[in-house]
Formats: sequence, C-alpha cells, structure tokens
Amino acid sequence: MTKEYNFKRRSFLKLTSAMGGGLILGFNLLTSCEAPVNKIVAKSLPDNWFDINTFIKIGENGLVTIYSPNPEIGQNVKTSMPMIVAEELDVKWDDVIVEQAPLSDGFKRQVAGGSQSIRQGWDSLRNAGATARQMLINTAAKIWEVDPSSVTAADGKVISATGQELGYGELAVNAAEAEVPKEVVLKAPADYKIIGHSKYNVDIDKIVSGQPLFGIDTKEEGMLYAAAIRPPAFGMELESFDDTAAKKVVGVEEVVRFATNKIAVLADNTWTAFKAKKLIKAKWKTPNKLESTADHDKMLLNLLNKKSAEPKRNDGNIERAFAAADMVMERIYEAPFLPHNCLEPMNFFATIKEGELVGKGPIQTPAWARDRISDITKIEKNNIEIGMTRMGGGFGRRLYGDFSDEAAEIAQKTGKSIQLVFSREDDMSAGTYRPASKYKIRASVKDGKVTGYHLTEACINGNMFDSIPNYFPAGSVENMRVDTNTEKSNITTGAWRAPYTNFLAYAEQSFFDELALAMDKDPLELRIELFEEAKTNKDAGYEYDPERAIGVTRLVADKAGWGKQSEDVHLGLSVYFSHNTHVAEIAEVVITDGVPKIKKITAAIDCGIVVNPYAAKNQIEGGIVDGIGHAMYGDFQFLNGKAGANNFDKYRMIRMNESPEIEVHFVSSELSPTGLGEPSLPPVGGAIANALYRATGKRLYKQPFVKENELLG
Repeated sequence: MTKEYNFKRRSFLKLTSAMGGGLILGFNLLTSCEAPVNKIVAKSLPDNWFDINTFIKIGENGLVTIYSPNPEIGQNVKTSMPMIVAEELDVKWDDVIVEQAPLSDGFKRQVAGGSQSIRQGWDSLRNAGATARQMLINTAAKIWEVDPSSVTAADGKVISATGQELGYGELAVNAAEAEVPKEVVLKAPADYKIIGHSKYNVDIDKIVSGQPLFGIDTKEEGMLYAAAIRPPAFGMELESFDDTAAKKVVGVEEVVRFATNKIAVLADNTWTAFKAKKLIKAKWKTPNKLESTADHDKMLLNLLNKKSAEPKRNDGNIERAFAAADMVMERIYEAPFLPHNCLEPMNFFATIKEGELVGKGPIQTPAWARDRISDITKIEKNNIEIGMTRMGGGFGRRLYGDFSDEAAEIAQKTGKSIQLVFSREDDMSAGTYRPASKYKIRASVKDGKVTGYHLTEACINGNMFDSIPNYFPAGSVENMRVDTNTEKSNITTGAWRAPYTNFLAYAEQSFFDELALAMDKDPLELRIELFEEAKTNKDAGYEYDPERAIGVTRLVADKAGWGKQSEDVHLGLSVYFSHNTHVAEIAEVVITDGVPKIKKITAAIDCGIVVNPYAAKNQIEGGIVDGIGHAMYGDFQFLNGKAGANNFDKYRMIRMNESPEIEVHFVSSELSPTGLGEPSLPPVGGAIANALYRATGKRLYKQPFVKENELLG
C-alpha cells in the first residue's frame, strides 16, 4: 500500500556532519521514555553515530539504534514499538539496539495508558521505518545511476537489479542529504519478518540480573533520600510538628514542611529517612466528619435511585419498554475501593541546578508531570527535563504524578538533589484508589426478546468514560438508557487498570448470564442473538464490532468445549469489548473437597495484528490473573478517613497457587493492532461469577467473591 505524508525536512532529519559516518532519522511520533541499550549481538558499537532529537540512528557499520517512544510499565512497548520500525526499515533484529527517548515536544503522545501505545503509534512507527528505508534506496540508486524502483532493500542492505549491494552504514551520510520522500510503500502483512514473530524483552537480561533499570535504582553522587509524612487520614490538615528527635538521628540532613500539608525528612539513605519520620510528632486538624466505607455505601445506594440530568445514552423509550414487558429483571452489583499495589513503590528523583530542573522516575505521563512541576516551581517548561525509567508496575497509579510533584517541590525548597521514596505503607495509605461503585441494571423482555436495558452507575469521585455507554449492549437493544451519578470524597481516586470496565464488565456479563437463564436460553446464544441484532442497527452509534464479537465468542466456545464438558466441570462465559479490543473468556470451575476451584481460563482475543506474540500472550495472562485476584479477594475499606490496610499482611492478593491454567487464542487478522494491556481483565470477573453459579447455585453480586460467599473460603 502507498500512503502520502507531508513532513518538513527539519522535523524528520538531522545530520551532524562533524561526527561523520552516521545517519540520524528523527520522527515526530507520539511518545518517549528512558535509558540505554539492550544486548549487542551482531555488530560492535560504531565509532561514528549520534543522537539529536532522533528516532532512528544508523552507525557506519550498519548497527541501528531505534528509540522507543513510550513509557515502559511492563506492557513491552520498549520491544514491540521498535519491532514495528525495524520491520519497515528492513533491518535484522540482531542488528538493532533499543533505547528510550527522553520527554520531547517532538513526540505527540508520551503516555502509557489506555492500552493505546501500539494502536496510536502503528501508522507513524511504520512510516518512520519505511521512510528511512526509501531514503537509503534513493541514495543507492543515485550512486548506481538507476531508477529507485529497480532497487530493493532487505536485512540492512540495498540491492540493485544487477545484484550490487550497499549496506545501510555505507549509505548513511549521503542518505542524510537526500530529499525526504512524500510517498512511501508500506509492507504487506504477508511480507513481515519481524512483526508477528516473538522477540524477547530487550531488557530481560538486565531485569533478571538485577541491573539498574527502575526509578528506585536512581542514584547520583551527593543525592539525599526523602521520606514524606502525609495526613494520616483523608481530610486532615497539618497544624504543626516537632522534629527534634528526628533531627538527632545520625544521617538525617534536613526536615522541611512542603505542599502546606506535608513534611519531608532528608537523609543519606532510605532506612534512616523512614526511621526518622516515625519520630516526628505532628499535630493534625480533624474536620467534623471523616469518611468510612459505611458512609460510602449509603451515598452510593442513594445515587442508584436517581436519574442523571443528562444520561450518557438514551435510546428509544425505556419506560414504555418496561411497561409493556412480559418480564423485568433488576439487579445491583457492588465493588469496593482498591489500591494499585505496584511492586515498585512510588519514587522520583529531582534536582535543580542553575535554574533548570531535572526529574527522573517511573511516570506514565511525563509531559503532564513536567507541566505540573512548572506550575509548582515556577520554572519554565523548557527548563525542565523529565527522564523516564522502566516501571515496576503502573496499572494507572503512575498516571498521577503526585510523587513527582512532591520530589520537585522538596528539591526546590531544600536546594538538594533528592530521591523521594514511598514505603509500602505510604503507597497503600496515601494512594490513588479505584473508586468504590455500584451498578443497578434493569432489563425488560417481551416475546422472548430483550427490549429494554437501563444501567445506573453510582461512583465515588467520577463517572464512566463517555465511550463506555457505546459498548455492548448498545445497538443490540432498542430501548437503552445509561445514567451516571457521583458523590465527592476526600479520598483520592483515579484510573485503575481498565478504568470502570474492570468492574462494570463483571456486572453486565453476570447480569446477561442470569437473564439468559431466566429467558430459558443458552447464555452463549443470547449473546450471539444480541450481537446479530446490533449488526442490523449499524447507525446506532456503538463502538464495538458485532462480527468480531461473534468471532471471539464462537472461538472461545469451541476451544473451551462449551456445552460438551463433563458433569463435574462448570463453565462460565463472558464477552467484552474495551480498549478497542474484543475478548471472550470461559472460566472452568471444579469442586475440590467441597470448595469450588478455578481450574482454567480459556481466552479468545481479536486485537488485529499481533506484533509480538510472546508479549501479547504475557499481557493477556497477566490481565486475567489480575482480574481474578481483584474479583475474588480485593477488598479495601476506610474507617474515619484511614485506609483499613497498609501492607500485604492485611490486604489479600491472589497467590501463585491460585492462578489457574490459562489458554490464549488470538484471532488471525491483518487489521491494524489494538490494545492489549487491559482488555483481558474486565471479562474475567463475569466468567468466574457465572461458572461459580453453575458450581454452587449461588449468584454473586458483590466483590470480592470470597467475602460474599463462604463456600469460597
């Protein structure tokens, strides 16, 4: 295929001739991240190459450095995004070094969130590689005095029709002077040699050998470690504090109040900083009312009985549908707050020298962090540098740079280079949580057909994204209304892996399972009927693809043996679209010693082209295990504004022996890739709940399941 792109030469290409022998191809892409090199295999490092606002850099010996544009939080974009560039560049993967670029306004979307990195980068990444390849071809054609159409490129070489060859490294300097082509030919999927073929994580050797890659590894000579004291309950305010005892601890350098409401202890190591902050005697002002989980429950139940002033979706006439129904079913589903619990606690490095601030750490939104830091410190944005490290988990928590803000302010107030580090207790008691929520779902049935669907959301500190009401069952039910209501809280809330859908998918898929049985229909066939109905209503304004939804539903049913299982095996189905990806999952539950056990999860995924199968499978498996963990065990309470658990001795997470066998099947496709970091998590709760019903005869309406059902232990 041929696409035309118009780019200014300056935005695409830079050459530093004084250094000689190297071609730099910079590209106005979408994202960026952090540090060095993966293992070097085929070639040694060249003497001459350079890096000036670049995306691709070629050494005189043909070794290629590709800068990975997006923050890496374990979703493997640091490997997968360069794979896309390398494919179109047509270079051997063994000749590629991957580095992560710093924050730069030259990139469009430097965010790790929403499972959008590959999807939004797909065209630009391919075009970057293809344009570089065409410039190398054009350069060789000029040298050989032939038409570029007679010249091809493969495996880091340019080849003429008569068999002449020139390596990319030999062409680099002259190619840098070539005109940037307006049209480039992108490869057909059938010709891919890198995309679709599994590649190991480029950082894997460093990860398993414990080399510094993560934010918490950051060290600088003379740097101090900072530990912060924050209000012990949400809603409290700092009045005063006595730091006399803390300052006597050997290694403590300074104690400072910052952000109005917080205290920082600076020491020469984290242990000392943590020890000293416990010795500070702080006096806190308590408001008239501190919130507890019981208060939130009452708030949310009241909201379920309200219609929002402006519904998120309002098709047809639900009142008329319910009035004419043969049957109406109504259920309420409830979910608690949840912490993120990243393996690597929040941390950030900051230093200010000669009016310029340098920050570095595990941040999913570096540009947003820079903008906030500028507002806090009054340092101009162009004098702020944000470096990004690999992250030990993100799950949405690192979208919110409260930790980067704190580090920057402490560095400015003290004039010191500091590394702010949260303890696990800090992370869990002063976090950003998944909001507690409740959903009420009503459906009407007339003459064996679902005629009405009314979803009401009650959520602390927020409402579902505008796109979610356009997911299933939109388009499949003639009369549909979605109401959203919220109650404000002092407790900080935010995105948690697969925001809103992480619980809503369970509620809806559990509801449709129960509705199908009430209608005397197979739950799989009811879903197929509804998807088929959506196909006839293409103008209904929904975002999923009914045909692709049917595809994953039938695929997972075939692979899991739906309807063919033995009597002692209980299956539950869930089908969901989120983050532009269609996923169907079937949970297999067996009864062992009188207790139901999740034995297996079978998943079918339609995400378009699978760039890196190893990484894709890893993302699906990780999302499923995470989804099982929070649906089965995740429970987080607040009492008088304080978190009910501040470490893993009190907060239950899934254990290794509770992770079931997972079987993953991808739909073969040549469509552009979509997201994978989140879509496998939402449907698993519904699949488990539906399988547990078949095993125990009990429907589950609250998470975590172990708290609602004593049979689960």
